[in-house]
Amino acid sequence: MAAVIDARPATGRRRRILPGFGLSLGYTLAWLGLIVLIPLVGVFVKASGLGLDGLWRIWTEPRVLSALWVSFGTALAAAAFNAVMGTWVAWVFVRYRFPGKRLFDAMIDLPFALPTAVAGIALTALYGPTGWLGRWLEAAGLKVAYTPLGITVALVFIGLPFVVRVVQPVLAETERELEEAAATLGANRWQTIRRVVLPGLWPAVLAGFALAFARGVGEYGSVIFIAGNLPGVSEIAPLLITIKLEEFDYAGATAIAAAMLLLSFVLLLAINSLQSRLARTARSQG
Repeated sequence: MAAVIDARPATGRRRRILPGFGLSLGYTLAWLGLIVLIPLVGVFVKASGLGLDGLWRIWTEPRVLSALWVSFGTALAAAAFNAVMGTWVAWVFVRYRFPGKRLFDAMIDLPFALPTAVAGIALTALYGPTGWLGRWLEAAGLKVAYTPLGITVALVFIGLPFVVRVVQPVLAETERELEEAAATLGANRWQTIRRVVLPGLWPAVLAGFALAFARGVGEYGSVIFIAGNLPGVSEIAPLLITIKLEEFDYAGATAIAAAMLLLSFVLLLAINSLQSRLARTARSQG
């Protein structure tokens, strides 16, 4: 018999393709600093020139509060809707076979490739007062375009792929034997979903929710056409920042941007903490 050759290093250490921990960590921190940290710090440095009183005065302006409320409220509503419907869509794609499945699966990624302005124009033409759906909805007393509801519809459109693409691989790796075992033990479908499927799926659903929310908060192109941009009604914070920049009010624009960054960081931190807690619970139960 041929001798088996041990290719491992004599020291017993596992070879790594990337350089050592120190060098890899240095490159990582330097890259994140240049791409992420320094621009964000620049926003806060520029806003700090107003002082606490100046920042508080801008943050408490009725128009600014309304714009922040519209942006964050619609983004949260759209992300919550996508968390439910995106999980449902991912479940259908993973668990069922039907004609045209590959075509519909590919269509999920269209919001990634479609220019956001094109999406906004298409949604406005569809849900506007004279649109294919808008005319019937307004006749029924439901106005979509030029309202916060229209903004939510646009954010649902651009945020759905985030949830589907995060949840889909997790569902594909879920062991169906556990569901079959639960059924043989007398569990009905709802009990199987609630006690077997969802505990391992919640972290992925929350990750998709966080991605959809983060995309929705800063969305501009697909929202600007269908929003109507009425101050105090359907004006979003990114548009207000653009208006401030056009007025050469750079300090005011950065103050609003700083408020958006702080609110987004707090909300995403809370979502990630909940996601980590649910992941630890799922591992301990597994």
